Amino acid sequence: MKKNKWIVDLAHSEIYFKVKHLMITTVTGFFRKFSVEAYTDDDNFATVYGIGFTAEIDSIDTNNSQRDEHLKSPDFFNAGKNWQVKFLGIQYDPIEKGGKLLGNLTISGITRSVTVNVEFAGIVVDGYGQTKAGFTVNGKLSRKEFGLTWRAVTEAGNVVVGDEVKFFAEIQLIKEV
Repeated sequence: MKKNKWIVDLAHSEIYFKVKHLMITTVTGFFRKFSVEAYTDDDNFATVYGIGFTAEIDSIDTNNSQRDEHLKSPDFFNAGKNWQVKFLGIQYDPIEKGGKLLGNLTISGITRSVTVNVEFAGIVVDGYGQTKAGFTVNGKLSRKEFGLTWRAVTEAGNVVVGDEVKFFAEIQLIKEV
């Protein structure tokens, strides 16, 4: 049976993360440059043979250029040395309208196993005859487990940046023909 290859529709997809600042508010950041590929037996994603994701660190956008540069620095991602975040899916366990995706996430040269929640929104054929699949993905991780250990405390004792990072993706894939 021929395997289907799916690639990301960048115009209709986004990848973002949220982290606590001073433990009282949440800052949101986006990766503006990324890629996603998936390989399946069928159009309903019941059998996924591979899924991969990469995001370019230099494309981080938190709506604050000073913070973006700090995130790219050796204090955090060290974009000069580690220019991508990578995820390689190992096992997809589908359940009705979603599932769990287990994979290896690499940040700053450190690889850890993570599981993300996947909500499958369905398949449609758009006005141009392209077959598209939609997904919402979310999960969380400890930034310190990936070597992102920069830590600062205010005079009052508040942590400046939280350890838990929540990540989200709205992904639309296009089936290659």
